[in-house]
Amino acid sequence: MASHRLIQHVGKRFGLARSESLYDRLNVYYFVDGHSLNDRPRLADVSAEHLREHGVDMDSQEILVFLESDEGRAEIQAALATLHRMGVHSIPQFIVEGSRVVQSGDFEAVFREIEARGEVDGGPLFADILGVDAETVRRGSHGVTDAA
Repeated sequence: MASHRLIQHVGKRFGLARSESLYDRLNVYYFVDGHSLNDRPRLADVSAEHLREHGVDMDSQEILVFLESDEGRAEIQAALATLHRMGVHSIPQFIVEGSRVVQSGDFEAVFREIEARGEVDGGPLFADILGVDAETVRRGSHGVTDAA
C-alpha cells in the first residue's frame, strides 16, 4: 500500500503526468527488476531518482518520511472498498464514466458507444475519494510534459 499512497501523493502535489510516470517506473521496478515494494528505503531511493529525472524536487528522505507515515492510507483504503463494492477484483477491468465496470473484452464497444454519443456521462470516480483537486483532474496527464 505504501507505493500506492506515494503515487497518489505525487499526483496531488505535482500532477497526474508525474504520478503516472512514477507508477510506470515502479511497475518496472517490481515486475521486471523483481524488487520488493516493501523495502521502503530502496523504494524511496528509486522514486526520488525517478522524480528528480522528471523535474520533481522530492528527495529520498522526504519520501521515506512520507512512506513511514499513514498519510493517504485512509484514501487508498476507501478507493479499494469502492472497487470491491463495484465488483472489481482483478485486472484488467476498467471503470468508465465513473460508474461502469468494463471487462477488457468489452472495452472497444464501450468506447465506440461513447464516441458515437459524442460525450462522456459522469466524471472521475476516485478524485474525491483520493483528495485530488478539480484543477489537477482538469489538467489530466495525457499529452502533458514534465515541463508543464
